[in-house]
Amino acid sequence: MRVLGIESSCDETGVALVEARGAGVPRLLAHALHSQIDMHQAYGGVVPELASRDHIRRVLPLTQAVLAEAGVERDAIDVVAYTRGPGLAGALLVGAGVACALGAALGRPVLGVHHLEGHLLSPFLGADPPEFPFVALLVSGGHTQLMRVEGVGRYEILGETIDDAAGEAFDKSAKLMGLPYPGGPWLSKLAESGDPEAFRLPRPLLHSGDLDFSFAGLKTAVLTQAKKLGDALASRKADLAAATQAAIVEVLLRKSLAALDQTGMKRLVVAGGVGANRLLRTQLDAACQRRGVRVHYPELALCTDNGAMIAMAAAMRLEAGLEAPTTRYAFDVRPRWPLDALLPVS
Repeated sequence: MRVLGIESSCDETGVALVEARGAGVPRLLAHALHSQIDMHQAYGGVVPELASRDHIRRVLPLTQAVLAEAGVERDAIDVVAYTRGPGLAGALLVGAGVACALGAALGRPVLGVHHLEGHLLSPFLGADPPEFPFVALLVSGGHTQLMRVEGVGRYEILGETIDDAAGEAFDKSAKLMGLPYPGGPWLSKLAESGDPEAFRLPRPLLHSGDLDFSFAGLKTAVLTQAKKLGDALASRKADLAAATQAAIVEVLLRKSLAALDQTGMKRLVVAGGVGANRLLRTQLDAACQRRGVRVHYPELALCTDNGAMIAMAAAMRLEAGLEAPTTRYAFDVRPRWPLDALLPVS
């Protein structure tokens, strides 16, 4: 079974082809990705209408490139999967529309995929795929969640963000410091030359006794500190970036370890864009090694939004018998779609 996956939820257009062989983890045959960062940089953030238009321009050439790289003809596609949500409505409609049109043209069924489930299962694309069950730290854009994962489609949310997520804390703090879009990677890079102990910033909900997250207060503290520095901010920006990153990483680290303690599990999966953060990986690796816990991450190139995670999630759901693709090519998208609403088809 060959599954073509199309991702268009925000500012990356991704297409990939995976092959499920009935035993073992589905195999990635080829993938291609176009990032819109350069286009949106002039505006300091994603412009939804521009994102949608660019997806229209990119998705078919990317599809052709993926099929050519895999050496597969269009007729050899068995299922066309696409991101149904969450994400920007207009951007989602592009991917859904193209997927359903392609499915109809080929006479193949289609399947809408949850974007966050794609991130959650993306470590299975790596050279060291995890085994079920595990605790998952999902840190993608506006979502920060800890989950108990027993299998495909068998998820229990242990804790989630109350307001700003970790990715938003990175991006909004970076913007307060005058860093370019996308702020998170710029802040992390700048932090490498700063002193993380130069400023004592809050660690929201660190001692709350639960596994929920809240980073809005940290963003406010960064704003307050930036105002206090005034003209000195330019010379202390690296220190403030390092202190901000240290606060976010400590909360993610401590809550993840608490989730492992609570569940008694010995395997942790980290997925989503923030999962590429070098400091987070270093500290998690060290802490988990001391505890005898295995940690799995997506490949760095697959931490951001991509078509491979959508194709993989679709293939794994199909193999688990949780989903049936459809030849009903009318489609809808779900810009707001909580992961805990994703239930197996009975």
